[in-house]
Amino acid sequence: MNPLLTALAALLPSIGVGLLFWFAIRALVNADRTERQAIARMDAAERDAELAAIKKESPPTV
Repeated sequence: MNPLLTALAALLPSIGVGLLFWFAIRALVNADRTERQAIARMDAAERDAELAAIKKESPPTV
């Protein structure tokens, strides 16, 4: 068998595992980023609701 093909066949499993690891880590990072954005949107909505409630409760100033 050709030595180049033998070397490639020996490296192929490591390359495959490396690609699987890369995809898994990439999915985790993207999920974390998406979750942080969703939490920021929820926090902003809560802040807006609280400000609206405070403005509604406060008596008008003359």
